[in-house]
Amino acid sequence: MRPDLPYVLVGAVLGGFLLGNASLAPDAGPVGALDVALVLVAAGALAGCRRFPVPALAVVTATMLAFHVRVHAGVAAGFAVLVAVYVASWRGHRAAAALASVVFLGGFLARDISAAEAGQPGQQIVERTSLLLGWFLAANIAGLVARQRRAYVEQVEQRAVEAERTREEMALRRAGEERLRIARDLHDSLTHSISVIKVQAGIAVHLARKQGAEPSPALLAIQEAGSTAMRELRSTLEVLRSPGDDADRVGLHRVDELAERTRAAGVPVVVTVSGAAADLPIEVDQAGYRIVQEALTNVARHAGPATADVHVEYTPAALTVSVTDDGQAPAAGPVTPGVGLSGMRERVLGLGGTLDAAPRDGGGFAVRATFPLDGAA
Repeated sequence: MRPDLPYVLVGAVLGGFLLGNASLAPDAGPVGALDVALVLVAAGALAGCRRFPVPALAVVTATMLAFHVRVHAGVAAGFAVLVAVYVASWRGHRAAAALASVVFLGGFLARDISAAEAGQPGQQIVERTSLLLGWFLAANIAGLVARQRRAYVEQVEQRAVEAERTREEMALRRAGEERLRIARDLHDSLTHSISVIKVQAGIAVHLARKQGAEPSPALLAIQEAGSTAMRELRSTLEVLRSPGDDADRVGLHRVDELAERTRAAGVPVVVTVSGAAADLPIEVDQAGYRIVQEALTNVARHAGPATADVHVEYTPAALTVSVTDDGQAPAAGPVTPGVGLSGMRERVLGLGGTLDAAPRDGGGFAVRATFPLDGAA
């Protein structure tokens, strides 16, 4: 109903104007019940001319001609027809609009000529006919221009949508090509190196057992770390080649495996989980795991003889992971961020979280990352 409201208002205003003009014009005839009915029918047709332009145009043209013939309403009878002609031309019915214009002008002129025979001046007939002819030409042209402008705007909007879709497709294609390039580079470089480490460690373990000796814990840790690194690298390559959910992806559910490997490397690790484990966004789950992984790696590399404590805390609003140790880190002084610490900070900040990494007062080092869960995805 709302799109038709302007047409309803126009029909009501024109209907009231026609009846008032016919009642007050000195040369107009008396307005009867049939004349009021003709005006009401024309107003109703104007109210529906947006949805039914051609039928409304025919009804308005016929009723206004009949009203002019009966009452001699003058050029005011053409106003409703002008509106219907404009709408029909705007909706693409140019032939119907032109035909209605010719029919109304012909009927109007015929009525005026018959009135001229009764004594009406011929100059007035010419002036009114010329005025109406100009108005009807303008209405037809205005409707045509409005339709062309509407088609142009729709075409521009369609082109904008198509251009946006094309840009998105190009961005996705370039991202896919970049993922494949990274996957190839990782495969050609890291896969070979890790395979060599894994094979050499396996040979050393085999030779030690063949000679009746038990392999050292460090050698077993190297072998296990090589196998784990190979599995994670393959998982990463699969994600890069075909991104999507992966049942074997890394996440906080594998923190115990990470702690076990760190213990095998000679660093005692205690894992504490508080709160109810929730379904985390994939990015947060992976980032939390990587923070713990990098922090434990730093403990094994830099802290010396130390014990590490891993704490994973789940709350409805945030996920917090922290790794502390009692190793040989300085108790004071600025921390120079390396590649690992910078990578951790980028992961956390990229998900809207916060990262605190600093020496502890009593010795050792502490890493604490907090990820918001309300809109983290």
